[in-house]
Amino acid sequence: MGQMNEIRNIVILTGAGVSAESGIDTFRDAGGLWEQHKVEDVATPEAFARDPDLVLRFYDMRREAIQTKEPNAAHHALGRLEAEWAKREDCELTLVTQNVDDLHERGGSERLIHMHGGHLTAWCLACDNRPEWREPLLDRPPCPTCGVAGKLRPDVVWFGEMPYQMEEIYAALSAADLFVSIGTSGAVYPAAGFVQEARGQGIRTLELNLEPSQGSAYFDESRHGPATQVVPEWVDEMLGGL
Repeated sequence: MGQMNEIRNIVILTGAGVSAESGIDTFRDAGGLWEQHKVEDVATPEAFARDPDLVLRFYDMRREAIQTKEPNAAHHALGRLEAEWAKREDCELTLVTQNVDDLHERGGSERLIHMHGGHLTAWCLACDNRPEWREPLLDRPPCPTCGVAGKLRPDVVWFGEMPYQMEEIYAALSAADLFVSIGTSGAVYPAAGFVQEARGQGIRTLELNLEPSQGSAYFDESRHGPATQVVPEWVDEMLGGL
């Protein structure tokens, strides 16, 4: 990247590509099907209202599966970067992920925004709390906070819903010297628009992706390859240049 010491604040956006090598796929990898389900059948508020059993069963399966996966070299590299970056005076690193797994946390990341929610919390529609949750929701268990049964839903942002913590994300972006996008398709907004937001403010931009994303043309630099290869290489470069 060059001139590392001029980079103080970093915002990193990650998408499905960073977890793919841990065995977590997305509906985009399967021709619009997600474990043989159309996204509109399992990932919209309308689907939940129409067939809650189907939706709950689907997310119960995903929640169980994610707990069997392990973070890969890309997750660990980002955790290492965050730990080292925190040692620098007046420097910040904010990791924003579209992923709903917890592999970043298990890879060592702590300063993390899950803009699309997470599989390991539930959202209680009765009391609006989001308790940690690792068990099935299909049998309509009571909320551990308020005790009301049948009001817990997956704490995942579905299509048509507003992503979480957008004000915090844009605030971090506005203070950044470098924006890095890792493993994203560049197809899902508002995350796909972050690079344009960064460029409009004169922030340096870097893409690390298996192949050029739909937004590749907006980045100052793009590096292509598996996340377990390109992410550790970039992190080594950043830390070695300090």
